[in-house]
Amino acid sequence: MASDLGATVVPQPAPAELSGILLRRNGQVVLGLNTDAAPTRQRFALAHLIGHLHLHRGRELILDTVARYRHGNLSSMPTDREEAEANRFAGALLAPEAIVRRMTAEAKFDSAAQLVDLLAPRFDMTPAATAYRLMNLGIIIDL
Repeated sequence: MASDLGATVVPQPAPAELSGILLRRNGQVVLGLNTDAAPTRQRFALAHLIGHLHLHRGRELILDTVARYRHGNLSSMPTDREEAEANRFAGALLAPEAIVRRMTAEAKFDSAAQLVDLLAPRFDMTPAATAYRLMNLGIIIDL
């Protein structure tokens, strides 16, 4: 998908606080991805960067740091509008609403936490990103 949008993905090690980077320069687009992060985190980070690429076309440089892109801590959802939009885009890309709703209707669970634990591996997402997606869809309110 990134290449379909004209972007080159460059995976490489980076400090833990850096999830990814989007750079637009001279007609080229590079998405940098932190390979030191867990695979599920990398997957969400790439979808998040694709969200920035698609939604925030005027920005030449976007650094996604843990401080800006905090879906890993449910007590501190992103307050930056662009980050919230990129998070919603990534969630929709990785866990499409119709599939989430069907799987939720078919699942056997007693709590929101159990539902998150059940769905996270099915969508290859972190529990935090899965919870964020379920909250965004109004399926759960909180954990």
